[in-house]
Amino acid sequence: MNYILFDNESWQNFLPLTFTRPISEIRLGILRISEKWNTYLNQEISYMTQDYLSTKYPMVSASENVLINACVLPSKALIEAIGSLSVGQILVHDGILIAVLLSEDKLESFDASLPEYSEKVVFEGDLVRIEKAYDIFQLNDKALRDDFELLTAGRKSQPISKTVNVLGGDNIFLEEGAKVEFASLNANEGPIYIGKDAEIMEGSLVRGPLAMCEHSVLKMGAKVYGATTLGPYCKSGGELNNVVFFGYASKAHDGFLGNAVIGEWCNIGADTNNSNLKNNYSEVKLWNYKSNRFDKTGLQFCGTIMGDHSKCGINTMLNTGTVIGVSANVYGAGFPRNFIPSFSLGGNHGFQEYRLKAALEVAQLVMLRRGIEFDEVEQGIMNHVFELTAKYRKSF
Repeated sequence: MNYILFDNESWQNFLPLTFTRPISEIRLGILRISEKWNTYLNQEISYMTQDYLSTKYPMVSASENVLINACVLPSKALIEAIGSLSVGQILVHDGILIAVLLSEDKLESFDASLPEYSEKVVFEGDLVRIEKAYDIFQLNDKALRDDFELLTAGRKSQPISKTVNVLGGDNIFLEEGAKVEFASLNANEGPIYIGKDAEIMEGSLVRGPLAMCEHSVLKMGAKVYGATTLGPYCKSGGELNNVVFFGYASKAHDGFLGNAVIGEWCNIGADTNNSNLKNNYSEVKLWNYKSNRFDKTGLQFCGTIMGDHSKCGINTMLNTGTVIGVSANVYGAGFPRNFIPSFSLGGNHGFQEYRLKAALEVAQLVMLRRGIEFDEVEQGIMNHVFELTAKYRKSF
Protein backbone atom coordinates (compact mmCIF):
# COMPACT_ATOMS: atom_id res chain seq x y z
CA MET A 1 0.00 0.00 0.00
CA ASN A 2 1.13 3.56 -0.74
CA TYR A 3 0.86 6.10 2.09
CA ILE A 4 0.64 9.88 1.72
CA LEU A 5 0.50 12.41 4.57
CA PHE A 6 -1.70 15.34 3.57
CA ASP A 7 -1.81 18.93 4.81
CA ASN A 8 -5.26 20.39 5.44
CA GLU A 9 -6.26 23.96 6.34
CA SER A 10 -4.42 23.54 9.66
CA TRP A 11 -1.17 24.16 7.73
CA GLN A 12 -1.77 27.88 8.32
CA ASN A 13 -2.08 27.37 12.08
CA PHE A 14 1.54 26.21 12.24
CA LEU A 15 3.01 29.19 10.40
CA PRO A 16 5.75 30.41 10.43
CA LEU A 17 7.11 26.89 11.02
CA THR A 18 5.27 25.49 7.99
CA PHE A 19 6.33 28.24 5.61
CA THR A 20 9.30 25.97 4.89
CA ARG A 21 7.90 22.45 5.47
CA PRO A 22 4.76 20.33 5.43
CA ILE A 23 3.03 19.67 8.75
CA SER A 24 4.41 16.14 8.72
CA GLU A 25 8.01 17.45 8.91
CA ILE A 26 7.38 19.02 12.32
CA ARG A 27 9.52 17.44 15.03
CA LEU A 28 7.54 16.36 18.07
CA GLY A 29 9.10 14.20 20.77
CA ILE A 30 12.20 12.56 19.28
CA LEU A 31 11.04 12.03 15.70
CA ARG A 32 9.40 14.12 13.02
CA ILE A 33 5.77 13.18 12.37
CA SER A 34 6.74 11.62 9.03
CA GLU A 35 9.42 9.53 10.74
CA LYS A 36 6.88 8.24 13.26
CA TRP A 37 4.64 7.02 10.43
CA ASN A 38 7.61 5.55 8.56
CA THR A 39 8.54 3.56 11.66
CA TYR A 40 5.03 2.33 12.43
CA LEU A 41 4.31 1.42 8.80
CA ASN A 42 7.82 0.13 8.11
CA GLN A 43 7.93 1.99 4.80
CA GLU A 44 8.50 5.47 3.41
CA ILE A 45 5.61 7.90 3.15
CA SER A 46 5.27 10.86 0.77
CA TYR A 47 3.56 14.25 0.99
CA MET A 48 0.55 16.16 -0.24
CA THR A 49 1.38 19.76 0.61
CA GLN A 50 1.58 23.30 -0.78
CA ASP A 51 2.64 23.52 -4.42
CA TYR A 52 5.81 25.52 -3.72
CA LEU A 53 6.96 22.91 -1.17
CA SER A 54 6.23 19.89 -3.36
CA THR A 55 9.57 19.99 -5.21
CA LYS A 56 11.40 19.29 -1.96
CA TYR A 57 8.57 17.19 -0.51
CA PRO A 58 7.05 15.33 -3.48
CA MET A 59 4.02 13.09 -3.60
CA VAL A 60 4.36 9.50 -4.82
CA SER A 61 1.17 7.89 -6.10
CA ALA A 62 0.12 4.31 -6.81
CA SER A 63 -2.99 2.49 -7.99
CA GLU A 64 -4.29 2.58 -4.40
CA ASN A 65 -3.28 5.26 -1.89
CA VAL A 66 -3.93 5.81 1.79
CA LEU A 67 -4.06 9.52 2.58
CA ILE A 68 -3.45 10.30 6.26
CA ASN A 69 -4.00 13.58 8.08
CA ALA A 70 -0.50 14.94 8.80
CA CYS A 71 -1.66 16.46 12.11
CA VAL A 72 -2.30 13.00 13.57
CA LEU A 73 0.30 10.94 15.42
CA PRO A 74 0.34 7.18 14.77
CA SER A 75 -0.58 4.42 17.19
CA LYS A 76 -1.08 0.66 16.83
CA ALA A 77 -4.85 1.01 17.11
CA LEU A 78 -4.92 3.73 14.46
CA ILE A 79 -2.72 1.70 12.10
CA GLU A 80 -5.14 -1.22 12.41
CA ALA A 81 -8.15 1.01 11.73
CA ILE A 82 -6.50 2.52 8.65
CA GLY A 83 -5.53 -0.93 7.41
CA SER A 84 -9.17 -2.06 7.46
CA LEU A 85 -10.39 0.71 5.10
CA SER A 86 -11.86 -0.15 1.72
CA VAL A 87 -11.52 2.05 -1.39
CA GLY A 88 -13.62 5.19 -0.96
CA GLN A 89 -14.08 4.79 2.80
CA ILE A 90 -12.92 7.56 5.14
CA LEU A 91 -11.83 7.26 8.75
CA VAL A 92 -13.06 10.08 11.01
CA HIS A 93 -12.69 11.13 14.62
CA ASP A 94 -14.69 13.95 16.25
CA GLY A 95 -15.73 15.23 12.83
CA ILE A 96 -12.14 15.37 11.54
CA LEU A 97 -10.95 13.42 8.50
CA ILE A 98 -8.18 11.09 9.64
CA ALA A 99 -7.56 8.86 6.62
CA VAL A 100 -9.05 7.79 3.30
CA LEU A 101 -8.25 5.03 0.80
CA LEU A 102 -8.37 6.37 -2.77
CA SER A 103 -7.63 5.10 -6.24
CA GLU A 104 -5.02 7.05 -8.20
CA ASP A 105 -7.56 8.76 -10.44
CA LYS A 106 -9.24 10.32 -7.38
CA LEU A 107 -6.09 11.93 -5.97
CA GLU A 108 -6.27 15.11 -8.00
CA SER A 109 -9.80 15.88 -6.80
CA PHE A 110 -9.14 14.98 -3.16
CA ASP A 111 -10.72 17.36 -0.66
CA ALA A 112 -9.36 17.39 2.90
CA SER A 113 -12.81 18.23 4.25
CA LEU A 114 -15.32 15.42 4.88
CA PRO A 115 -16.79 14.43 1.52
CA GLU A 116 -20.49 13.70 1.86
CA TYR A 117 -20.48 10.91 -0.69
CA SER A 118 -17.92 8.80 1.13
CA GLU A 119 -18.69 6.02 3.55
CA LYS A 120 -17.55 7.08 7.01
CA VAL A 121 -15.88 4.80 9.55
CA VAL A 122 -15.55 6.28 13.04
CA PHE A 123 -12.30 5.74 14.95
CA GLU A 124 -13.28 5.24 18.58
CA GLY A 125 -9.78 4.96 20.08
CA ASP A 126 -7.57 7.62 21.66
CA LEU A 127 -6.13 10.05 19.14
CA VAL A 128 -3.22 12.48 19.53
CA ARG A 129 -3.45 15.39 17.08
CA ILE A 130 -1.71 18.76 16.88
CA GLU A 131 -3.85 21.75 15.86
CA LYS A 132 -1.77 24.85 16.64
CA ALA A 133 1.94 25.73 16.79
CA TYR A 134 1.92 25.79 20.59
CA ASP A 135 0.65 22.19 20.65
CA ILE A 136 4.20 21.22 19.70
CA PHE A 137 5.61 22.07 23.13
CA GLN A 138 2.33 21.25 24.87
CA LEU A 139 2.29 17.66 23.56
CA ASN A 140 6.05 17.15 23.54
CA ASP A 141 5.98 15.25 26.85
CA LYS A 142 3.64 12.53 25.60
CA ALA A 143 5.23 12.36 22.15
CA LEU A 144 8.72 12.05 23.65
CA ARG A 145 7.66 9.21 25.96
CA ASP A 146 5.95 7.37 23.09
CA ASP A 147 8.98 7.79 20.80
CA PHE A 148 11.33 6.64 23.55
CA GLU A 149 9.35 3.43 23.93
CA LEU A 150 9.16 2.96 20.17
CA LEU A 151 12.90 3.48 19.54
CA THR A 152 14.33 1.60 22.52
CA ALA A 153 12.02 -1.44 22.73
CA GLY A 154 14.10 -4.64 22.84
CA ARG A 155 17.38 -2.72 22.62
CA LYS A 156 20.20 -2.16 25.08
CA SER A 157 21.62 1.25 25.91
CA GLN A 158 25.30 2.06 25.73
CA PRO A 159 26.76 2.13 29.27
CA ILE A 160 26.59 5.35 31.28
CA SER A 161 29.91 6.67 32.57
CA LYS A 162 30.55 6.29 36.31
CA THR A 163 31.30 10.02 36.46
CA VAL A 164 27.59 10.78 35.86
CA ASN A 165 25.11 11.30 38.70
CA VAL A 166 22.12 9.16 37.73
CA LEU A 167 18.54 8.89 38.96
CA GLY A 168 16.18 6.52 37.14
CA GLY A 169 18.91 4.84 35.12
CA ASP A 170 16.50 2.35 33.53
CA ASN A 171 14.79 5.31 31.89
CA ILE A 172 17.96 6.57 30.18
CA PHE A 173 19.12 5.42 26.74
CA LEU A 174 22.42 6.25 25.04
CA GLU A 175 22.86 5.51 21.36
CA GLU A 176 26.21 4.56 19.85
CA GLY A 177 28.79 7.32 20.19
CA ALA A 178 26.81 9.32 22.77
CA LYS A 179 29.03 11.01 25.38
CA VAL A 180 28.13 12.10 28.92
CA GLU A 181 30.69 12.93 31.61
CA PHE A 182 30.40 14.66 35.01
CA ALA A 183 26.75 15.60 34.47
CA SER A 184 23.55 14.92 36.46
CA LEU A 185 20.74 12.99 34.75
CA ASN A 186 17.39 12.63 36.52
CA ALA A 187 15.00 10.37 34.60
CA ASN A 188 12.61 9.71 37.47
CA GLU A 189 10.02 12.08 35.99
CA GLY A 190 10.55 11.13 32.35
CA PRO A 191 12.92 9.38 29.93
CA ILE A 192 16.23 10.76 28.69
CA TYR A 193 17.25 9.80 25.16
CA ILE A 194 20.76 10.69 23.98
CA GLY A 195 21.15 10.09 20.26
CA LYS A 196 24.01 8.91 18.11
CA ASP A 197 27.19 10.98 18.67
CA ALA A 198 25.31 13.48 20.88
CA GLU A 199 27.11 14.96 23.88
CA ILE A 200 26.21 16.31 27.31
CA MET A 201 29.17 18.29 28.62
CA GLU A 202 30.43 18.55 32.17
CA GLY A 203 28.32 20.23 34.82
CA SER A 204 25.01 19.94 32.93
CA LEU A 205 21.88 19.35 35.00
CA VAL A 206 19.12 17.45 33.22
CA ARG A 207 15.63 16.54 34.39
CA GLY A 208 13.69 14.46 31.87
CA PRO A 209 11.91 14.03 29.64
CA LEU A 210 14.72 15.02 27.28
CA ALA A 211 15.46 14.00 23.70
CA MET A 212 18.81 14.73 22.08
CA CYS A 213 18.97 13.74 18.45
CA GLU A 214 22.15 12.81 16.62
CA HIS A 215 25.16 15.11 16.99
CA SER A 216 23.30 17.51 19.32
CA VAL A 217 25.21 19.08 22.22
CA LEU A 218 24.40 20.42 25.67
CA LYS A 219 27.15 22.86 26.62
CA MET A 220 28.88 22.99 30.01
CA GLY A 221 26.65 23.90 32.93
CA ALA A 222 23.40 23.75 30.96
CA LYS A 223 20.15 23.39 32.96
CA VAL A 224 17.35 21.50 31.26
CA TYR A 225 13.79 20.80 32.36
CA GLY A 226 11.45 18.55 30.39
CA ALA A 227 9.86 18.05 28.13
CA THR A 228 12.65 19.34 25.88
CA THR A 229 13.90 18.20 22.46
CA LEU A 230 17.16 19.08 20.74
CA GLY A 231 16.95 18.11 17.08
CA PRO A 232 19.95 16.94 15.03
CA TYR A 233 23.09 19.07 15.24
CA CYS A 234 21.60 21.50 17.77
CA LYS A 235 23.74 23.15 20.42
CA SER A 236 22.36 24.64 23.60
CA GLY A 237 23.58 26.14 26.83
CA GLY A 238 21.89 28.14 29.57
CA GLU A 239 18.42 27.16 30.82
CA LEU A 240 15.73 25.35 28.84
CA ASN A 241 12.22 24.48 29.97
CA ASN A 242 9.86 22.65 27.60
CA VAL A 243 11.55 23.74 24.37
CA VAL A 244 11.53 21.98 20.98
CA PHE A 245 14.42 22.65 18.59
CA PHE A 246 13.68 21.19 15.14
CA GLY A 247 17.34 20.82 14.17
CA TYR A 248 20.55 22.61 13.10
CA ALA A 249 19.91 25.46 15.53
CA SER A 250 22.20 27.00 18.15
CA LYS A 251 21.64 28.56 21.54
CA ALA A 252 25.18 27.97 22.66
CA HIS A 253 25.36 30.42 25.58
CA ASP A 254 23.56 31.45 28.76
CA GLY A 255 19.99 32.72 28.71
CA PHE A 256 16.51 31.27 29.30
CA LEU A 257 14.09 29.75 26.80
CA GLY A 258 10.78 28.31 27.99
CA ASN A 259 7.68 26.89 26.30
CA ALA A 260 9.13 27.58 22.88
CA VAL A 261 9.51 26.08 19.39
CA ILE A 262 12.64 26.91 17.39
CA GLY A 263 12.88 26.06 13.68
CA GLU A 264 15.94 24.94 11.74
CA TRP A 265 19.06 27.02 11.05
CA CYS A 266 18.29 29.50 13.84
CA ASN A 267 20.88 31.14 16.07
CA ILE A 268 20.07 32.64 19.48
CA GLY A 269 22.71 35.04 20.76
CA ALA A 270 24.36 35.01 24.17
CA ASP A 271 22.14 35.99 27.11
CA THR A 272 18.97 36.05 25.01
CA ASN A 273 15.93 35.43 27.22
CA ASN A 274 12.28 34.87 26.53
CA SER A 275 9.38 35.44 28.87
CA ASN A 276 6.95 32.53 29.07
CA LEU A 277 4.64 34.02 31.72
CA LYS A 278 2.97 37.45 31.77
CA ASN A 279 3.47 39.66 34.84
CA ASN A 280 -0.26 39.57 35.56
CA TYR A 281 -0.44 35.78 35.04
CA SER A 282 -3.17 36.22 32.42
CA GLU A 283 -3.83 34.14 29.31
CA VAL A 284 -1.28 34.52 26.53
CA LYS A 285 -2.35 35.62 23.06
CA LEU A 286 -0.32 34.52 20.04
CA TRP A 287 -0.23 35.81 16.47
CA ASN A 288 -2.14 33.50 14.12
CA TYR A 289 -1.55 33.78 10.38
CA LYS A 290 -4.89 32.16 9.54
CA SER A 291 -7.04 34.62 11.51
CA ASN A 292 -4.54 37.46 10.89
CA ARG A 293 -4.69 38.58 14.52
CA PHE A 294 -3.52 37.74 18.04
CA ASP A 295 -5.67 34.81 19.20
CA LYS A 296 -6.24 33.48 22.69
CA THR A 297 -4.27 30.31 23.41
CA GLY A 298 -5.84 29.21 26.68
CA LEU A 299 -2.26 29.01 28.01
CA GLN A 300 -0.67 30.75 30.97
CA PHE A 301 2.81 29.65 29.85
CA CYS A 302 3.77 30.40 26.26
CA GLY A 303 7.14 31.68 25.06
CA THR A 304 8.46 31.97 21.51
CA ILE A 305 7.68 30.45 18.12
CA MET A 306 10.59 31.04 15.70
CA GLY A 307 10.66 30.18 11.98
CA ASP A 308 13.63 28.76 10.09
CA HIS A 309 16.80 30.79 9.49
CA SER A 310 15.95 33.48 12.07
CA LYS A 311 18.56 34.98 14.40
CA CYS A 312 18.68 36.91 17.69
CA GLY A 313 21.59 39.14 18.67
CA ILE A 314 23.17 39.06 22.12
CA ASN A 315 21.06 40.22 25.09
CA THR A 316 17.82 40.05 23.09
CA MET A 317 14.65 40.14 25.23
CA LEU A 318 11.59 38.37 23.84
CA ASN A 319 8.21 39.08 25.39
CA THR A 320 5.62 36.46 26.32
CA GLY A 321 4.01 34.94 23.24
CA THR A 322 6.40 36.23 20.57
CA VAL A 323 6.13 34.89 17.01
CA ILE A 324 9.18 35.37 14.78
CA GLY A 325 8.90 34.57 11.08
CA VAL A 326 11.38 33.05 8.63
CA SER A 327 14.81 34.65 8.19
CA ALA A 328 14.28 37.50 10.65
CA ASN A 329 17.22 39.20 12.34
CA VAL A 330 16.30 40.57 15.78
CA TYR A 331 18.66 42.68 17.92
CA GLY A 332 18.97 45.71 20.15
CA ALA A 333 17.85 46.81 23.61
CA GLY A 334 14.30 46.53 24.91
CA PHE A 335 11.44 44.24 23.95
CA PRO A 336 10.67 44.03 20.22
CA ARG A 337 7.10 43.61 19.02
CA ASN A 338 5.28 40.30 19.69
CA PHE A 339 4.88 39.54 15.99
CA ILE A 340 8.01 39.88 13.87
CA PRO A 341 7.36 39.25 10.16
CA SER A 342 9.61 37.11 7.99
CA PHE A 343 12.63 38.86 6.46
CA SER A 344 12.60 41.61 9.10
CA LEU A 345 15.71 43.33 10.42
CA GLY A 346 15.71 45.28 13.70
CA GLY A 347 14.20 45.35 17.17
CA ASN A 348 12.56 47.65 19.71
CA HIS A 349 13.94 50.66 17.85
CA GLY A 350 12.06 49.62 14.69
CA PHE A 351 12.28 47.21 11.76
CA GLN A 352 13.21 47.35 8.12
CA GLU A 353 13.02 44.73 5.39
CA TYR A 354 15.86 42.22 5.37
CA ARG A 355 16.98 42.24 1.73
CA LEU A 356 16.38 38.88 0.09
CA LYS A 357 19.84 38.71 -1.46
CA ALA A 358 21.52 39.26 1.92
CA ALA A 359 19.25 36.73 3.64
CA LEU A 360 20.02 34.08 1.00
CA GLU A 361 23.75 34.69 1.32
CA VAL A 362 23.56 34.13 5.10
CA ALA A 363 21.47 30.98 4.66
CA GLN A 364 24.03 29.61 2.24
CA LEU A 365 26.91 30.24 4.65
CA VAL A 366 25.06 28.79 7.64
CA MET A 367 24.12 25.58 5.85
CA LEU A 368 27.59 25.21 4.33
CA ARG A 369 29.02 24.98 7.87
CA ARG A 370 27.09 21.71 8.24
CA GLY A 371 28.07 20.45 4.81
CA ILE A 372 24.57 20.96 3.38
CA GLU A 373 24.08 22.74 0.09
CA PHE A 374 21.71 25.68 -0.13
CA ASP A 375 20.52 24.56 -3.55
CA GLU A 376 18.00 25.91 -6.04
CA VAL A 377 15.15 24.07 -4.33
CA GLU A 378 15.91 25.68 -0.96
CA GLN A 379 16.37 29.06 -2.62
CA GLY A 380 13.06 28.67 -4.45
CA ILE A 381 11.24 28.06 -1.17
CA MET A 382 12.86 31.11 0.42
CA ASN A 383 12.00 33.25 -2.60
CA HIS A 384 8.38 32.17 -2.36
CA VAL A 385 8.18 32.82 1.38
CA PHE A 386 9.66 36.28 0.82
CA GLU A 387 6.87 37.12 -1.63
CA LEU A 388 4.21 35.38 0.46
CA THR A 389 5.04 37.45 3.53
CA ALA A 390 5.60 40.83 1.86
CA LYS A 391 2.23 42.12 3.08
CA TYR A 392 3.36 41.89 6.70
CA ARG A 393 6.30 44.22 6.03
CA LYS A 394 4.32 47.05 4.42
CA SER A 395 4.35 49.07 7.64
CA PHE A 396 8.16 49.29 7.74
